[in-house]
Amino acid sequence: MIVNGTPIAQAILSIYFYRHQKHQLVLPRIEVIPTLALDLSLSELRIMNVSRKEQIEQSMRLWGQLQPIIVRTHEGGHQVIDGFKRVYAAMDLMIVDMECYLVDVDEQEAKVLLLSYNRTNQSMEAWEEAMVLKSMLEGGDLEQRHLARLVDRSPSWVSRRLSLISKLDEEVALEIRMGTITSRHARALMRLPRGNQEDLARVISHFHLSSRLSERLVDAWLEAEDEDEQRVILSHPEHFLWSQPDLPDQPYDDRLSAYGNELMQDVMNIWPQLDLVRITMEDGRFGDLGNSEQEIIYPFLIELNGLSEKIICLTSELQIEKP
Repeated sequence: MIVNGTPIAQAILSIYFYRHQKHQLVLPRIEVIPTLALDLSLSELRIMNVSRKEQIEQSMRLWGQLQPIIVRTHEGGHQVIDGFKRVYAAMDLMIVDMECYLVDVDEQEAKVLLLSYNRTNQSMEAWEEAMVLKSMLEGGDLEQRHLARLVDRSPSWVSRRLSLISKLDEEVALEIRMGTITSRHARALMRLPRGNQEDLARVISHFHLSSRLSERLVDAWLEAEDEDEQRVILSHPEHFLWSQPDLPDQPYDDRLSAYGNELMQDVMNIWPQLDLVRITMEDGRFGDLGNSEQEIIYPFLIELNGLSEKIICLTSELQIEKP
């Protein structure tokens, strides 16, 4: 089997240099292993990405397994090192067996392999790298400088990654692993004291806030005068998310006529309000409206929908050259 020049070969070479005192280079061999027999315990070091997993599932439905996953022998079974999404997709598709690269490595070497392989493919988020590094420190008698040498990174790189975890509550870390919030959201939450992050993480997840709006939410919470105002922010975040609109109050573009600027100002003035309506309607409480409440609100929403359709119709008349 030729592996030279491939990501798997480069990852294996990392293990070789780690074992240089033994002068051994362990190349993988391909084996077919039952899907349900695969040990997925290392998946806790990766972030769950549902949309990516669905893409892989669609590909495997059409073409089958195109690339072997990477496993090692562990406690009488086979522990997956890389290829978790393919395994989950195979389970959903009821694929009985999977092709696997079987490598002879211990637990620490498996994590080096995980970092090396995904470093080549640039498929790991910084948070995932941090989780792997933290588990390596906890699983062995290592100092950060030795860990940096082991994973072929600078000590400052290792320190930056580990700081991502040290500044976050465990509950927030779990939200990241589950994929309900991203590492970009985590960077905003890191500005908060530990113990105050979970409530804001819940708001971010519930309202599906972007990283930009998450930063704004954290700013509002930190600038609150007292705990009562902080509670109001958590209860009604929509009022604070648009308190500092990104769009200028009186936009002006000298390329436009007076009418063009008037139209642009009208659009930009209504934009935040429409988005506020969307955020409020996406709130979980929307489905709890009683029948009488629905009868009262429904005509107004229909009127708003009608106005939106008219704007869409008028917009279609603009002669914009399609790319």
